[in-house]
Amino acid sequence: MWDRWQKGESLHQIARLIDRRHSSVRRILAESGGIRPPVRRRSDRALSLAEREEISRGVVSGQSIRSIAAALGRAPSTVSRELRRNGESSGYRASRADQAAWDRARRPKTCKLARHRALARQVAAKLQRRWSPQQIAGWLKRIHPDDASGQVSHETIYRTLFIQARGALKQELLG
Repeated sequence: MWDRWQKGESLHQIARLIDRRHSSVRRILAESGGIRPPVRRRSDRALSLAEREEISRGVVSGQSIRSIAAALGRAPSTVSRELRRNGESSGYRASRADQAAWDRARRPKTCKLARHRALARQVAAKLQRRWSPQQIAGWLKRIHPDDASGQVSHETIYRTLFIQARGALKQELLG
């Protein structure tokens, strides 16, 4: 699709070739500004599938987290977090954990205020009362000390306010 777009083919021609509607092709091109997005690749610091398989084998054989980490040349906390995120020792599967990590790394992320509308309404109400984003973030941390989904950083509030494309607070502030 990208090569054909660069050669100057029309949306209709490209859509016919890939058996899609031209509106779908237009949406994909518009999301990237008409520029081919870079190929996704894993960070060199991320665990590889082979390392995850070693973790899985170590867990099954009853090795400690520290011994698994030492064999991989990784910090014990890395192995511990990997197991905690992906099913602890009883349900850990390397391939499933690898796919989950790949999915979690997807960018851009949906803004937290767009995902949690009730939180967006609370933030908007405080902004309308002329609270600063720092005050709102601190207040949310006090009233939801053990619930991360009820908290948001002041940076997220600023980002949402100044990047109107996100629009997560726009409805609440206008309404």
